[in-house]
Amino acid sequence: MKIDYDIVRKSLDYAYDKAINGVVGLDSSYELAHDYMKGEGNLYNKSNSLIKWQCGKAATSGFITGIGGLLTIPVSLPANITSVLFVQVRMIAAIAIMGGYDVKDDRVKSLVYSCLVASSYKDVLKNFGVELGKKVAVKAIQQIPFSVITKINQAVGFRLLTKFGEKGLINLGKAIPFLGGIIGGTVDFISTKKIGNIARDVFTPKNN
Repeated sequence: MKIDYDIVRKSLDYAYDKAINGVVGLDSSYELAHDYMKGEGNLYNKSNSLIKWQCGKAATSGFITGIGGLLTIPVSLPANITSVLFVQVRMIAAIAIMGGYDVKDDRVKSLVYSCLVASSYKDVLKNFGVELGKKVAVKAIQQIPFSVITKINQAVGFRLLTKFGEKGLINLGKAIPFLGGIIGGTVDFISTKKIGNIARDVFTPKNN
C-alpha cells in the first residue's frame, strides 16, 4: 500500500489519543507513569526500567498482533507499523509525565512526536529555533509559538514517512517465516530502545 503524509499524521494523532486516554485492556501513559514511579532509584533509572519493558513489548509479535486490529480500524498504516507506533508513543508520553510535563499541552505533544524520529530529532527542532540539550523547561515549552509547533509536527511527519518506507523494505524479510520474525522483532526492539533513550534524556535526564 502507498503511505502518504496524511495517513502518517492521522496515525500519529490517533496513537497519541489512545496512549493518553487508554484503550480497553491496555494501560494509558498516565497509568504506566504511575506504576513505574513506584520503582526504586532516581527518575532517570525509573525511566530506564520503563524503556526496557516497552522494548520487549515492541519486539513481541504476540503483543503487536493483539493490538494491531484495534489500532488499525480508523487509520491505514499496516498493523505492524501502527502497533509499534502506539507502543513507542505511549512510552514517550509516559516518560514525559514522569518528568512532570502536561502531555495534553500541544507543545509537549510536539516534543513527544519529535522523539519518534530518533537521532534526527534535534535537527528537526533546531531548524525551528528550539534547542534541546538539558531538560527542556516547562516555561521554555510554553514560549514556543503554535505556528512553530505546526511546522515541527509537519517536519516530524515527513521524516516518519521516509522511515516507514524504509521499514517496508525491511519487512520484506518477513516473507521468510522464522527469519522474518527475528528481523522484525530485532528492528522494533532497537528502534524502540533508541527512541526511549532520547525521550529519557529530553524529559528525565540524569543530571536533573
